[in-house]
Amino acid sequence: MAKYSEKASEKVGEVLHEMKEGKLKSSSGKKVTSRKQAIAIGLSEAREEGAKVPKKK
Repeated sequence: MAKYSEKASEKVGEVLHEMKEGKLKSSSGKKVTSRKQAIAIGLSEAREEGAKVPKKK
């Protein structure tokens, strides 16, 4: 499995917490219910903040 920075791991944790509370929305504005999609959003946000995250394939 890929190795992510601590900052990226924290961001993914925050996003997963948001999803469990029902507050996480995708770019289209719909609620995110998929765990995989939530992780992808968290990694994307961490990447924007400059955290060490492998590139998208």
